[in-house]
Amino acid sequence: MNNGIPTYVSFALYMLALCAIGVVAWLRTTDFDDYILGGRKLGPGVTALSAGASDMSGWVMMGLPGAIFATGLSESWIGVGLVAGAWVNWLLVAGRLRVYTERAHNALTLPDYFTHRFEDGSRLLRIISALVILVFFSLYVASGVVAGGLLIQSVFGIDYAYAIWIGAGVTIAYTLVGGFLAVSWTDAMQGILVLLALLVLPVVAAVANGGIGESVALVEQVDPQRLDWVGAGGWIAVVSGLAWGLGYFGQPHILVRFMALDSLASVPLARRIGMSWMILCLLGSLAIGFFGIGWFQTHPEAAAPVRENAETVFITLTGVILNPWIGGFVLAAILAAVMSTLNSQLLVSSSALTEDFYRAFLRRDAGQRELVWVGRITLLLVSLLAIWMARDPEARVLDLVSYAWAGFGSAFGPVVLISLLWKRMTRNGALAGMLVGGLVALVWGSQKWFGLYEMIPGALCASLAIVAVSLMGRPPQESVRRTFDAVQAEVAAGGRG
Repeated sequence: MNNGIPTYVSFALYMLALCAIGVVAWLRTTDFDDYILGGRKLGPGVTALSAGASDMSGWVMMGLPGAIFATGLSESWIGVGLVAGAWVNWLLVAGRLRVYTERAHNALTLPDYFTHRFEDGSRLLRIISALVILVFFSLYVASGVVAGGLLIQSVFGIDYAYAIWIGAGVTIAYTLVGGFLAVSWTDAMQGILVLLALLVLPVVAAVANGGIGESVALVEQVDPQRLDWVGAGGWIAVVSGLAWGLGYFGQPHILVRFMALDSLASVPLARRIGMSWMILCLLGSLAIGFFGIGWFQTHPEAAAPVRENAETVFITLTGVILNPWIGGFVLAAILAAVMSTLNSQLLVSSSALTEDFYRAFLRRDAGQRELVWVGRITLLLVSLLAIWMARDPEARVLDLVSYAWAGFGSAFGPVVLISLLWKRMTRNGALAGMLVGGLVALVWGSQKWFGLYEMIPGALCASLAIVAVSLMGRPPQESVRRTFDAVQAEVAAGGRG
């Protein structure tokens, strides 16, 4: 598919805007705190949109619509689970994590938070949590590179091997230069663009089908089972879809947005903005896959790309039913969705390598300028690894995201949530939860036992390990308990986070 000059112009304008934002952010970045956390100065609007955009990556415009297109409404339970999980994450985690990371020696990364939350002098928590980030983000970043490569390949007709370099190149450039501020500002802009695209395309597709009623009738003609809310996978598949919501408590690229908020008082407004944005985006994503079934039923001559790969339904629909100028910007929104997650994941991976390995073990007295440049170098190295892993064009975006999401949700989710709510939790409990959760997710995900999403056994086993090991050991030190009480008091005084 190639829409010629309109598409080229739209993409060019979009790329230039991102690079301009990167330059401005570079001028505002003076130290390592700025580079990886923006100096904790993000307002509620930017925080909400950047958190949402870093969450809703290419899967919300490719993976999820593709799943609905291929299977039907039974895949919608993923969206329901995500909304519930995100809301609880904003309610229970956002404010507490913002306060705790500042009180815990101004922790800049999740491994840094774990280390200071439990006063871990051995630094085992730092090492293991940083390794978990690198292992699962390698899969997550690769999924973003795959999504970007498929988009560039579809739009411009470029060979996939070159497309992945183009799709990842701009993201690497502005993230490398501008750091966290560039990532957050571009994510906010991309969040608006993604929302508009996810609202425009399903409306146009529904109208083209003759309305919602006609769309439903067309889907029924294709396959009545696609209207069934409980699909071939039965209730196990429904529970697995809902379980996606458990993953929010452990996603470093989302949690870091909470840490960067300008104040605890900003959390409620940020939550309202973020949840409104998310619900609209998910509804649009689900609608695109559903209405696409009907449209391609009546236009089989255009259905070859989606028959080959259902995850291209958004791209293909855009190219055939929208004006080329509008379509160019809508397609840019797909790239925006990919970039908004890819940049966050690259930055968190770079932060883990720089803060939790380089400064923690190699150069404890490293200066701020040195750390910023080490961060940029490690970001480039992670990027090259991700591009290498994404070299297979047959990789499915949703599959890669699903595995990485479950890994983080199982290894970090219970540790983060329980550490913010339970004073009796110990360092050994955190280590046990992290290791058990991560390993169960890896093993279960590779075997796919009972068709049950690995997040469920992973998070459950991690939670049990945390509680059991914590209760078997000695209570935390008095200083750890005092900090916990101080955080709870501050959160209570500032309203629920």
